[in-house]
Amino acid sequence: MKQSGKQNGRILTLLALLAVIGFPAGAGSVSAQTAQQPASAPEPQQGGDLIRQLNLTPEQREQIRSIRVNNSGERAAIKSHLDDANRALEDALNSETPDEALVEQRLREVASAQAAAMRMRILTEIRIRRVLTSEQRKLLRSLQLEAQQTRRERRLDNAVQRQERRDERTRGLNRRNGLAPILRRGNLRP
Repeated sequence: MKQSGKQNGRILTLLALLAVIGFPAGAGSVSAQTAQQPASAPEPQQGGDLIRQLNLTPEQREQIRSIRVNNSGERAAIKSHLDDANRALEDALNSETPDEALVEQRLREVASAQAAAMRMRILTEIRIRRVLTSEQRKLLRSLQLEAQQTRRERRLDNAVQRQERRDERTRGLNRRNGLAPILRRGNLRP
């Protein structure tokens, strides 16, 4: 399960890289001077500009665009198949009398489509990583680890905030009359 989370983090970083590279504005934002700076001295950008942080050369950007374009047809077909499989599963579940065997079959179809999508993402990431220098790959890994840490911290902050809101609601209920907590409907425990 941990490995799946790591793969998801890598995929998210790759997708962000692909999204940035896919937009002409993002690709044009890297000057020729920046592209020729050594890869070992990236300037971290607050906006997560991976092209600038990785110091991709124009040739690298073009190779990555080419990989993305070459995979676009297959990626669209896989997405369509996954969408169809999910709809078929939903239809099987929503029938008046769901057939367990049919639901199992639909589940296998969804799993197969998801596996194909994951395989496509991973193979695309491998192809893109081959375009990067070893320094850029190390930097990409470092950026991925930072992003994972940020997500972890955000989840923790969100959990703390949720707990604080729950505690505040509980304190507010107890302060109302000073005698006992007011119980909401369905929560009739003393």
